[in-house]
Amino acid sequence: MIITRTPLRISFFGGGTDYPIWHREFGGAVLSTAIDKACYITCRRLPPFFEYHSRISYSKVENVNQNSAIAHPSVRACLQYLGVDEGVEIHHVADLPARTGLGTSSAFTVGLLLGLYALRDQMRNKHALALDAIHVEQELLKEAVGSQDQINAAYGGFNRVNFKTDGSFEVNQIIMPPDRLALLQQHCILFFTGFSRTASEIAKVQIRLTPHRKHELGLMFQMVDEAEAIVTDASRSLEEFGHLLHESWQIKRTLTQSITNTRLDDIYEAGRSAGALGGKLLGAGGGGFMLFFVPPERRKELRMRLKNLLCVPFAFSNRGSHVVVHEPDQVYDKSLAEERTEVYAHQPSRDAD
Repeated sequence: MIITRTPLRISFFGGGTDYPIWHREFGGAVLSTAIDKACYITCRRLPPFFEYHSRISYSKVENVNQNSAIAHPSVRACLQYLGVDEGVEIHHVADLPARTGLGTSSAFTVGLLLGLYALRDQMRNKHALALDAIHVEQELLKEAVGSQDQINAAYGGFNRVNFKTDGSFEVNQIIMPPDRLALLQQHCILFFTGFSRTASEIAKVQIRLTPHRKHELGLMFQMVDEAEAIVTDASRSLEEFGHLLHESWQIKRTLTQSITNTRLDDIYEAGRSAGALGGKLLGAGGGGFMLFFVPPERRKELRMRLKNLLCVPFAFSNRGSHVVVHEPDQVYDKSLAEERTEVYAHQPSRDAD
């Protein structure tokens, strides 16, 4: 049995420039961090004693006679990508719900791939694991997703990720004193606004409009440089980071009509009126989690102002996707099992004694 733990993420700046349609022409960059909320994938080879071939458990339970019949797109694609035809049992649980802007879908794919590799006693480095997940989601599933979520899930940590025009990427850890990193974290607070629409559906609209949003995306790209300069220069106030988040959100919300709505705008303005310097709706939009950047001394005021929303505590995390349990499965010989079953069937019953 294998159990993997894969972190969710918060993206601060540069979202949208990680879509291939943008970065393959202009390059891209994002500033983001993994957090201490995660998804967990359990997988094992399914013993040959069940009436089904594979069992997949998530918000639904699937018992299928062949892996190609699995309805869950990521599970089916990952098994196909790695050529897994044998029966498997896969379970998924997470600390936070899906479709909420924290990169849950990509975390699932990354964690599952890592688990399947471990099931075959194979190791996969972070770079290769991220590339595998990007290939599965963008090429096999043809989903309207960027590339930052898979990288964040595989690597963990607080990073700047640069996307190059040739399709490659590089991950640079943001270096700052521990006390400054802790102070940055103390300025961040997360509220759940409600479930969003499927992120890929919203992203499809954004991708279609990308050629018409070059100015806006160019500005968001440049903000990654400025944000990195703020957090790494101890002489600069972290309040600048909050103001920059506000500027970035004002641009992002104009990319498509699906990103925000009146209710979300009201939540954001309520947060600002209670002391938040800036913030943003995480993910593609439409709902999910909203991040606020607020001075620690006004944190309580903000929580009171938004008391009708669920506040979710979190911390930055350096851990990327990793195996937390690795217990080799017993290999079953199906033909031997069938032979033993036949022998037992012809033995006298003990009840007759």
